[in-house]
Amino acid sequence: MELIFSFATDDGINLKKDDHFGKAKYFKIYHYKDGKWEFIEKRENKKIMEDESLIHGDPKKAKAVSSILENVDVMVGRKFGPNIKRLINKFVFVVIRETDSIEEALKLIEKNMQRVIEEKNKEERKVIVLRPD
Repeated sequence: MELIFSFATDDGINLKKDDHFGKAKYFKIYHYKDGKWEFIEKRENKKIMEDESLIHGDPKKAKAVSSILENVDVMVGRKFGPNIKRLINKFVFVVIRETDSIEEALKLIEKNMQRVIEEKNKEERKVIVLRPD
């Protein structure tokens, strides 16, 4: 299976850890196919940066982030806000615990890719929480 992943980051190296996914400065986009990761691009979260008045859970914020990540299948972050309820059936959500590095998150997801694929194929999705062994 082929999937597109988005990782929330402020520095391009680590997952955003001090706020929700949708408040990240950037989204690093990766393509996964046949056991291989390919970095595609780093997208700036312009819509959120332009409108700081958007609060957690604001439907406009959900729509803004969703439009930036239109072709993405999986959102990966350390923390998600209340808009997850609005977007859970559009995206697979993966919460990474106990690691900050995007590189480590890629390895952790790779070990659990079957879970991600299974969740992608469900109509009623749940959040996947992953921790290093």
